[in-house]
Amino acid sequence: QSCMLSRLERWGATSWMDDMQSKVQTILAEDDKERRMTIFSEACSIMKEYENVEATSILEMALWKGKLKSGWKNGGGKRPALDRGECRCFCGSNVVIPSVAVFLGIATTRS
Repeated sequence: QSCMLSRLERWGATSWMDDMQSKVQTILAEDDKERRMTIFSEACSIMKEYENVEATSILEMALWKGKLKSGWKNGGGKRPALDRGECRCFCGSNVVIPSVAVFLGIATTRS
């Protein structure tokens, strides 16, 4: 129980924590071993999906940050060449994330 929940605590996603806490309680309350194993497998699949979403979000933020840093005129001059929204659009996440996801075996539905 604690291993599953501590993996999500790292991310600080409270709605995910609540969902997983509910799954763990369901597993603990189930008397039928086969049903308990089925619920456990479902919980592990859901947790893997949460972690995949978080991983791709972190990758997108890193790409965005890199574009923000490189998006200044004159190597860090006074006025940014791109605003924050433009940097997010042009950071390359739409190309990088699907490629990395395929490499890691993560199915993505993000654009």
